[in-house]
Amino acid sequence: MFKEFRNIYIASIALFVIFLSGIFGYKILEGYDFVEAVYMTVITISTVGFKEIHPLSKEGMIFTGVLIIFSLGFFGYFITSVTRLFIDGEYKKMVKSYYRNKKIKKLKNHVIICGFGRNGRQATIELLKINEKVVVIDNNKDILTKNINEEIVKNKNFTFVRGDASHEESLFEANLNNAKALITTLPNDAENLLIILTSRDINTRMTIISRASDEHSYSKLKRAGADNVIMPDIVGGSRMAKLVSKPDTMEFLEMIMLKEGVDVNLEEIRCDDLASCFVDSTISDLDIRKKTGANIIGLKLGNGEYLFNPSSKIKLKQEDKLFVLGAVEQVNKLKKLLESGHYFDETV
Repeated sequence: MFKEFRNIYIASIALFVIFLSGIFGYKILEGYDFVEAVYMTVITISTVGFKEIHPLSKEGMIFTGVLIIFSLGFFGYFITSVTRLFIDGEYKKMVKSYYRNKKIKKLKNHVIICGFGRNGRQATIELLKINEKVVVIDNNKDILTKNINEEIVKNKNFTFVRGDASHEESLFEANLNNAKALITTLPNDAENLLIILTSRDINTRMTIISRASDEHSYSKLKRAGADNVIMPDIVGGSRMAKLVSKPDTMEFLEMIMLKEGVDVNLEEIRCDDLASCFVDSTISDLDIRKKTGANIIGLKLGNGEYLFNPSSKIKLKQEDKLFVLGAVEQVNKLKKLLESGHYFDETV
């Protein structure tokens, strides 16, 4: 695309120089005034065949012949470059790229996915289902053509950046500074490690999740800055084993977490997003079950400790997180009440 614009730019400069040369040449060699020189240059370059203003001298004839040869060459080069820009679709690509970059610059709290293989594609599909904004980075055109379907492409929350995710330029193009999470799914652990190091240095706040192919890479990826490291082979094998030992439990959890059309939601609620009146309140004070129908099934403390089925006497701290299970409308009602600050004013 930029090559075509460079060609047009070069041809335009050359034609402009030839045009000026024609004007000054006719003024000097034939004694034309400015208007006559411009007119003579135009009809010569355009080869329209009009008669010259005055009979040309031998020097003027030679100059005119040279002017025609050079102008025809560069004019043809200019027309070819412009035609290729539109016929080959480069202009359309340029416009799409402009609007895509404009869209990405406006994004905040989006998720960047590096690599669009099987894992990257599935992660994209799951995130789009819950209306997350996703930017995918991949430099393999064949994988892109193979793995993107119409449903993904037409989703307003999906954007694609073609490039190498291990390069800072591609990460900045995906607006890494404003991303809330990055998922790197490349099959090469060394590339994932480089992406993690680069990304963590640029954005210290976001969550980073990495794929690992070799179990020896797990600790390295964690030390590099990954919050979570997933090994597909181990996860897949563990899931298969649990489907044998606890099939109903696994099916129940999958219905909650993965299946569409199920009217139940397991939601994570950060206490620092809640109104200040809830700080130091106990779970019993909230009486969530009575007010909304949802249930608190877990709690993550500020020190990273998890509590399952926490006691009603536990006081909530600003750095804690609640895990709430309930119907979608129940969980949404709870979130609105907690964020509004009027929770205790609500009556059942």
